[in-house]
Amino acid sequence: MPLPDVRGRGSGAAVDDDGLLVPDVEGSVVVRFEDQFVWSFTPRRDGDVVGGARRVAWPVVLGERLRGTTRVRVTDAAGTVLHLDEVVRFGGVAEPLRLVDRHGHPLAVDRAHHLTRVFSETSDDGRRQVALGAARALADLRDHLGVDAHLSYGCLLGAVRDGRMIGHDSDADLAYYSHHAHPVDVVRESFAMERGLRRLGWKVVRMSGADLKLFLRLDDGRVVQIDVFGAFHANGVYYQLGGRSGALPAEALTPASTVVLESVELAAPADPERVLAFLYGDSWRVPDPAFVPLDPAAGIWRLDGWLRGPRDGVAEWNELYRSRGPDLPKGGSDFARWAAERVPAGAVVVDVGSGTGRDAAFFRRRGHRVTALDYAGAALTHSRRRIARAGAAAPDVRVLSLNDARTALVAGAELAREESPPWLCARGLLGCLDLEARTHLWRVCSMALRRGGALLLEQAATRADLPPDRLGGMVSRVSTDALRAEVEAAGGRVTHEEHVAGHDVLGADDPWVSRLEVRWDHLRPTRPPRPVTATPEETP
Repeated sequence: MPLPDVRGRGSGAAVDDDGLLVPDVEGSVVVRFEDQFVWSFTPRRDGDVVGGARRVAWPVVLGERLRGTTRVRVTDAAGTVLHLDEVVRFGGVAEPLRLVDRHGHPLAVDRAHHLTRVFSETSDDGRRQVALGAARALADLRDHLGVDAHLSYGCLLGAVRDGRMIGHDSDADLAYYSHHAHPVDVVRESFAMERGLRRLGWKVVRMSGADLKLFLRLDDGRVVQIDVFGAFHANGVYYQLGGRSGALPAEALTPASTVVLESVELAAPADPERVLAFLYGDSWRVPDPAFVPLDPAAGIWRLDGWLRGPRDGVAEWNELYRSRGPDLPKGGSDFARWAAERVPAGAVVVDVGSGTGRDAAFFRRRGHRVTALDYAGAALTHSRRRIARAGAAAPDVRVLSLNDARTALVAGAELAREESPPWLCARGLLGCLDLEARTHLWRVCSMALRRGGALLLEQAATRADLPPDRLGGMVSRVSTDALRAEVEAAGGRVTHEEHVAGHDVLGADDPWVSRLEVRWDHLRPTRPPRPVTATPEETP
């Protein structure tokens, strides 16, 4: 139902299934269900004007869970000004609303609009374990790998402000100051650091050319992420991953000082307060749970060009697979059955962009050795489980980020070394890729398929009467004519093409998808004749 017009109401606030109406106030607003922190936002930034108030829609990840009855409290950031306090029956459901994970732990919306566990709902021991994990990571970086690393962002802010984790935060943040001044050298250093962290036992996911994510398992089974952001000076400007850039001298960063977080001493920048003013502005001492930085556009542009690209859009795909994974279609797709008619018995099948792994598992059940490739962690988890259930003792599931030339070239080289030529299958992938990523895909295929095999594709195709995007813009329709031209320019040869009705990743009907078979075996190099060398007797 639409939110009521609250003009003339004393509180100026209301709530329903679609969102909140709050006073047109400055600063952050905090939403709690009972006594549980749920979400924070800034009305003037995030809301639309409705009379003298602001209307803000529920985050998508939260709106999907609003079924049940709970007491909704809306206050300012300090909790001293009450905007709303009433019992709400969401979705007309009388049963209590419980916003918890499958283990019963409270959930909240974090700054990236993920539904996760935040530190305000974490035990003292759990927060201390996170601080100890950050201390271990810093020791590994500084003492074993020689990296000038320190605490940063929310962890540094919480440590300096009151010695505790920030309640609405959900991960740990580190930064390392590179003494290189050229982005290429920063990237090379970051890859060396990644290899070193893996040797030291860390699970590492690369987020960009100088941004890593470590994973720390707590005693209660929760996995907390530790971000390691690269930072460096170039042409007199300081850059730190996360998007910051501007004036900050090296002496504010190094040599390291120390701070105490959850009773654990950790390495910190040389001048923590100066660094916090750079990261959060001069008002960093005032808590703002809905803080969003205004990073300089020129700095973001340069960081994107130098270091970013490999994992664009990964958060949205992870959220889709985590929140809707159990409800997504199961069993082999129509495309997989179409592809199975072309793939020879016993051939290696590589599912590129494996998603939930339904097609990879389908081919495994048909007796094929299967490799699943994706860049979203949640997709890799689904694929690994499904392939295992299909009979693979050790599922071959690998990370492939097609915006990363390094990862693509490694994948192409590995597939080219297969004993028999692999068959690559990609359903719905091309509509998720930009030109750079597609170029890298064609390079992988050119490397892997010169001895035989083929690339089998299915994608939502353009048609005049159909909208250009699907899944809220996460997938674009692809022009078959443009695709054919692109493939041929990359050395491929389309050997089969058809248009049929199909389905998207959610299982929804799509009246127009294209299917292509593409080969690169015509590029197979011919062995040059042996050069004729004269025998000693023939030498003049």
